[in-house]
Amino acid sequence: MTRTMMARATPGPGQEARLKTLVDELAGHVRAEPGNIRFEAFAESGGAVVMLEEYRDDAAFEAHLDESHTRQFNEALGEVAAGGASEVTELGAIAADTPAAPGIRGIDHAGMTVPDIDAATRFFQDAFGAVTLYDVLPEDGPDMEGDGPEAELGLSAGTRIVHMRLLRLGNGPCLELFRMEGGEQAGPARLQDEGLTHLGLYVDDMEAACAAFSAAGGELLKGPHPLANNEDQEGNAGIYGRAPWGTLIELLSYPGGISHPQGAPAIRWTPHP
Repeated sequence: MTRTMMARATPGPGQEARLKTLVDELAGHVRAEPGNIRFEAFAESGGAVVMLEEYRDDAAFEAHLDESHTRQFNEALGEVAAGGASEVTELGAIAADTPAAPGIRGIDHAGMTVPDIDAATRFFQDAFGAVTLYDVLPEDGPDMEGDGPEAELGLSAGTRIVHMRLLRLGNGPCLELFRMEGGEQAGPARLQDEGLTHLGLYVDDMEAACAAFSAAGGELLKGPHPLANNEDQEGNAGIYGRAPWGTLIELLSYPGGISHPQGAPAIRWTPHP
């Protein structure tokens, strides 16, 4: 069972900026912990900082407490925070939004095969500000090939995975890029083809997003156009485009909200601002 808690630190006189710096530094370390699920921090109007933390299980939380960055942060609070420490409250979930079977959390990532991972990475960086997390399979390492990968991943005979990279793009699933060699390969899917056909990215400023998409080498289709049916509200719009290698990507924005049917089992997931 996950462990979720809220920590609240109130700065001492003149320590507001120092407290925010400490929390910002802590966030980078905690998010890199294998057992951390999320770490978010919010500033209150009076200067206090509230940290919302979630860990995979009890062992992950205990490991967090034993990390050197956690101990250093808590020691620094002795000089920076009123009372010399943060106030920690354990949280238990109620009214949980669980539109899935027990034990199923949600979409972790989407996979995309591209002709050149470095070029695709530059496109996602330039168009959307994506960041590279790590290379799952470095380009200069041994290829993933043979009977094992062919059976495990459904590859055609002779196909080699020569490069894999994981990107993070905003508040949503990761994007895993693949480059293949040696096997049969089809072109990018069209919207009418079966299977996964496109990525949909929520944007706040449609005009700016379209300009960045084009400047990064993408090709926009006709639009922006209104959204349909339950999504057709004031200010809502979308447009499709092709990445430089042909993959369809949709830009959409619905500041007017979504009109969910009465009795809908869940609301549409939307990346937080």
